[in-house]
Order: sequence, then C-alpha cells, then structure tokens
Amino acid sequence: MFGRAPKKSDNTRYYEILGVPKTASPEDLKKAYRKAAIKNHPDKGGDPEKFKELAQAYEVLSDPEKREIYDQYGEDALKEGMGGGGGGGHNPFDIFESFFGGGGFGVYLLGGSSRGRRQRRGEDVVHPLKPDTVTGDIVFVLQQKEHPRFKRKGDDLFVEHTLSLTEALCGFQFVITHLDGRQLLIKSLPGEVVKPDSFKAVNDEGMPLYRKPFLKGKLYIHFTVDFPDSLTPDQVKSLETVLPAKQPSGLTEMELDECEETTLHDVNIEEEMRRKQQQAQREAYDEDDDEMPGGAQRVQCAQQ
Repeated sequence: MFGRAPKKSDNTRYYEILGVPKTASPEDLKKAYRKAAIKNHPDKGGDPEKFKELAQAYEVLSDPEKREIYDQYGEDALKEGMGGGGGGGHNPFDIFESFFGGGGFGVYLLGGSSRGRRQRRGEDVVHPLKPDTVTGDIVFVLQQKEHPRFKRKGDDLFVEHTLSLTEALCGFQFVITHLDGRQLLIKSLPGEVVKPDSFKAVNDEGMPLYRKPFLKGKLYIHFTVDFPDSLTPDQVKSLETVLPAKQPSGLTEMELDECEETTLHDVNIEEEMRRKQQQAQREAYDEDDDEMPGGAQRVQCAQQ
C-alpha cells in the first residue's frame, strides 16, 4: 500500500502535550483536553502556541485511525499524508468550539443561554425534503428546565447543603455531582467553622457565559446546620471543656435570686404570625360592626 514502511519517528509527544499515558482511553483524552484547553485559551490569557498544540494533539489522538498511525510511525507519517491527512490541519478554535458544543444546537445554547432567549442558527438552511429550496434561519426560543438540586441565577449556580453540627465545627468533606457528571470534592479548611445560613463559592463551576463557553460563573453553596434536638448532661460537660466559656449574666447571685424564672416553649413562628394576622383581621371586622348598629351603614355603602 505504501511501498515501504516509513521510518518511525516520535510517537509520544502528543501524549505528553495532553499529559496522559499512551494507554489513555477516549474519555481520558477528553478530560485532559478539556482541562488544558480552558486553561490555555488565548481569551483567558493562555499561551496561543500551547493552545494550538493541544488542539493538534487531541485531533490526532481522538481519531482511532490517526492514533493508530501515530502510535506506529509517529508525526512524520501523519505529515506525509498517511490515513487521509496529517494532524493539525484544522483551526484550533474550531476544534475547541465543536468539543464544547459549538458545533451543535442543544448543548451550546442551553449551556450558555438563559430562559426566553431567542437563538438564530444557520443562515440559508436547506430544507431536508426540498434540497433545491433555500429557506430561512432556524430560531430557537429556550425554555429552562428546573433542576431538583441546582438553581440558576444568571451565570451562577446555587445548591443547598446541610451539615451536621459536628461537621460545621470540626470539618467536612462531601461530593457534588455536577450537571455534566463530574464529581466535585467539597471540603473545609483545617480549623474552619461554618456558621448556619452561610455561603461558600467555587469559582468557574457555574454556567458557561453566553458566547464564551470557556468562561463560567460561580457555584454557590448555601449551608444549613442540623443541630441536635437535645444533649445529655455528660455531653454538655464535654462541650463546655472545649467550647468558649458562657457569657456571664452580669448580675450577682442575690440579684439573680430576685429575678422571676421563665419557661421557653417551642413555636412555629410562621404559623404564629399567620394566626395573629387572621385574629387582627377578625377583630378589625368586629370593630366595624360595633360602629355600625345593625350594619345599616355597610348596607347603604354597598347599595351606593
């Protein structure tokens, strides 16, 4: 087919560029290219030459036929046109866009756009049933689907997470499965205390910016702390030895003896406020009736 076997040249450089072993799976190649391409994208201040090399390496190694030729004979064989053309012939930005969904409709549009945005793709689209007829553009009106865990606000994502009291005081680590299936390890710093209703942010893990898929918003984590319902006397004593001392009342023992003791009761504050509001409305209605004997004035107002 080729007359004589070509001289073998370097067949490891592309793997080194992507930072993967020669046994890397297609999924390993995707992950390596994705991470390195975002980091080295020129629009983010990355090295243009490195960005180009990454695209060239991924283009070759992601193609089974080109990868086989490269593994056997190296770069020179690809440059000489084996297997239908050498590597690096495509625009590195085109490879980046197609990898991140720019070449298709759904992933790119839903990833970088928000609810209600109108998207226009493909001028002079050819009708599939009438190839000789040129029609207009395809216009998409996006409807954002609610997610059971993630909430979107612009380019940012919000997620709720509940910590136990032990985790809030002594440290935690947990895993969030992101929208694209990646596993994010979330952990506290040594000695860090997380207060109830506090927020933490993970940069560059929000939604892709519109028309800038290599730039992302933030992922905000809203922490709530699950306190125990009660503690045993021994647990109280143990905690008192390690926690900050109680705040003194500022009163002497004699003054405390003169105070009237009270009892605290559990309440549902929302239900309490709703009940008080309903009671106030009833009382206001009753007062109106008291000021209008027999309701005559109300009837007269209604007739007018």
